[in-house]
This record gives sequence, C-alpha cells and structure tokens, in this order.
Amino acid sequence: MALTIKTNLSSLLVQQNLNTATNSLNNAMRKLTTGYKINKASDNAAGISIANNWITQLGSIDIATENTSMGNDLLSTAESSYDLITSHLQRIRDLTEQAANGTYGSQSILAIASEITARLDEITRISGNANYNGINLMEDKTADIRLQVGINNNSNSAIYLSKDLFAKATATALVGGSSSADFTANWTTVPASTIAAKLDVVDAAINNISARVTSIGAAQNRVQSASSDLTIQNTNITSSLSTIRDTDVAEVSSEYIQAQILQQASATLLATANQSPSIALNLI
Repeated sequence: MALTIKTNLSSLLVQQNLNTATNSLNNAMRKLTTGYKINKASDNAAGISIANNWITQLGSIDIATENTSMGNDLLSTAESSYDLITSHLQRIRDLTEQAANGTYGSQSILAIASEITARLDEITRISGNANYNGINLMEDKTADIRLQVGINNNSNSAIYLSKDLFAKATATALVGGSSSADFTANWTTVPASTIAAKLDVVDAAINNISARVTSIGAAQNRVQSASSDLTIQNTNITSSLSTIRDTDVAEVSSEYIQAQILQQASATLLATANQSPSIALNLI
C-alpha cells in the first residue's frame, strides 16, 4: 500500500469499523434498557408487524374476557331473581294445597288467600326489579341477547341468550288473571276440589321458572367455557409475543460486551492510524 499524506485509507477503514461497533453497542444498549429486541421497524420489519397484530389481539381478548364476565353476571342476576320467585311459588303451592283440604272455614281461607296474594304481588315486584346494567331481565324481548365472547365478527365469537330466558315473570304472566287477587277469587264459595285444581297452575309456573333456570345454567357453562378459551388464547399469544419481541438478556449482554471491546479497540487503532501520515515526514 502506498504511503500517502492526503489520503489515509487506514484511518477511514478503522473509522468505518468504529462506527459499526458503536452502532452495535447502541443497539445492544437499546435492547437492554427497553427490554425489547424490536424497537423500530428496521430491527425486524416482519416481526414488528406480527407483534403489533398480536398486541391488538391481546387487547381484544381483554375486552372479550370482560364481556364474558358481564354476561355471567347478567345470568347470575337473573338466576338469583328466579330463585326468589321459585321460593314464593313453592310457598304458594303449599298454601294452595292447604286450602284444598276442605277443613278450613271462610276466615282461614281468607287468611291463606291474603298471603298468596301478597306473595304473588312480591313476585311481580321482583320481576319488575330484576335489572342488570339498565336491562330489565324479566320482560318480553323481541330478540335474543348477544354476548361478544371472542375477538372476531363471526358465530364462533358470539353466544346468544334466548329471549325466552327473559320472558315476563309477573304473577299474571305465571298464573294468569288480570291481577294477583284473581288467583284466589271466590275460594270461600267454591268446593275444595276446585281449589285443588289451581295446584296444576302453580306447578306449571314452577316448571316454567325451573326450565329458565336450567337454561341459564347451560348458558353459564358456555360463557365460562368461552372465558377459559380466552385465557388459553391470551397465554399462547403472550408467549409468542415474548419470543418475537422480548430481549434475551444473556444473548444481548454478550453482544454488548463484544461491541464494547470492538469500539475500544477501534478507538485505539484510530489514534494509531491517524498518525500514519506522519511517517512520511521521515522520508523527506
């Protein structure tokens, strides 16, 4: 290689290597301080696109998980109200069976009828008060309730709660008549056998509510299953995201030390290379 003064190729070569080592050192420090091995698109163009997509999915999974929790809470609220209604209906059945015995006078029949009417009124009150987040859970609905339990717009991401679960559960809806008092109307003047026939009405009402509770239980199982599935998805995507994005500290620490040594060596050699043209003075 020619010995020149104006052009110092050795210095240029060392400067190039020094810049490379410095960039590697800065890149390693960035990875170690952020905890991510992908900090900009140039680090891994395809990887950052995949990572961003997974981050979006994780956010959607969080929302879907909240949706399943709210859906389960809605169902639990309805179930609790139906349990109260069932307890009143069971007591009404006991009282009706009691009145059908034929061993009670008019005053006793009136007392039984009074308690039945009060309990039917309470059923109507419970029905009207069954509310979740502004939704009345016991009124005739025109459509099923949709639960968004997945991250996509397809049938696999939704659970529909039948509108039949939320049909009216007022006293008149369950046992007929225009008012609660109609159920025990004329009990003091009709034979016990006629009273015994209102038992079928109460049994039908109890069966109606029991069928709803059974359906609620089945829906809760589906919602809980969806929640478990979301947890699995969350875990798998988080693991994949960690693999593609998170810094391997052991690996990058090694890269950092290597770049640091190369930078120091390049800096030392640069000082030497910058002195090379001065050798030419010895020839003059």
